[in-house]
Amino acid sequence: IVDMPPGTGDIQLTLSQRVPMTGAVIVTTPQDIALLDAKKGIRMFEKVGVPILGLVENMAIHVCTQCGHAEHIFGADGGKRLAGEIGIDYLGALPLARSIREQADSGQPTVVADPDGEHAQLYKALARQVALKIAAKAKDFSAKFPSIKISRDT
Repeated sequence: IVDMPPGTGDIQLTLSQRVPMTGAVIVTTPQDIALLDAKKGIRMFEKVGVPILGLVENMAIHVCTQCGHAEHIFGADGGKRLAGEIGIDYLGALPLARSIREQADSGQPTVVADPDGEHAQLYKALARQVALKIAAKAKDFSAKFPSIKISRDT
């Protein structure tokens, strides 16, 4: 599993062409500009033959730490709409939550810091979906590896 920066730059293109990949999970936020980048990423992975396992919408909703009010500050369901338009699986949404950031900053990701909490359950559900998709994929990557020639003429 490789976490790459957003976009379709040299890093993404080089890795997808040179490293065997079972698939890509596209992560986006709901804003229109981010959705355009996600769409470009999907097209790039399709061009180089990397299957799209699905799409995750990050920062989909913000929940106020003071009153609990939930608000779609970056727009609602942009990732879900994009997945539907393109015909890929929508794997779910993650909130913009201070606790997630604080736990990660402390060195204990949410699934470790609060394994039974609501946010940890979201991460676990996403991980299960991705694991099932990976398990269902064929395991032959021989075409992706460069050929190695052995000769006695050393």
